[in-house]
Amino acid sequence: MLNVVIVPTYNERENIRPLVEQLLSLPVEVHVVVVDDNSPDGTGEIADELAARNSHVRVLHRPGKLGLGTAYIAGFKTALNMGADRILTMDADFSHHPRYIPDLVNRSRDADLVIGSRYVHGGGTRYCTLPRKVLSWGSNAFAKMVLWLPAMDCTAGFRCYRREVLESIDLDTIFSDGYSFLIEMLYRVQRQGWRVAEVPIIFENRRRGASKISRQEIVKAMYTVLRLGLERLAGKAPAPIASQQR
Repeated sequence: MLNVVIVPTYNERENIRPLVEQLLSLPVEVHVVVVDDNSPDGTGEIADELAARNSHVRVLHRPGKLGLGTAYIAGFKTALNMGADRILTMDADFSHHPRYIPDLVNRSRDADLVIGSRYVHGGGTRYCTLPRKVLSWGSNAFAKMVLWLPAMDCTAGFRCYRREVLESIDLDTIFSDGYSFLIEMLYRVQRQGWRVAEVPIIFENRRRGASKISRQEIVKAMYTVLRLGLERLAGKAPAPIASQQR
């Protein structure tokens, strides 16, 4: 089974080398696709060095900061072309720790999308400020209420998709390009009737580098939820299936 981990990067010079090294040392064999948005701090060049030394690493260079959603789509297409059976997504800043990847892959044996969740039993957060916790909880509650999303952690970016899930979705039609992409992807997966499961993780707020979450991203997420909510109310989406927790 070919497992491909997609890591979007923008100014992650301090994190990308240790992250890739830890990914490659996991007991589960993975290939890594780094999608770099022309980071001015040299992240892309470091990723190129890692790729030159290990055939399990690939780097996609994009001309500028084009958004998280489009970075994931570029990574998805590359992973599918590689013949990946499982496609994983994660942040580059160690807020999603590589040690949880075996759990996500194992759970995907009987689930189609597995989410590394802060909000199921055994999950949690570390080093997060109170405003960050309130923002995360509020975003999840809003998305779940409006879209009837099955997952407890529907804004999480630490995920494992079976290839069939991504093949069932026309990726080029996804409107969201920022962090709201994660909500829209989960909504699309739910509409297709795929099985969604969650495994607990401890989310650790970044300690190196700068956060990419801005006020603009928050507004985009709210817009995405409302747009998809109107679509659901118009009768274009089926009732949600139950989320499966470990």
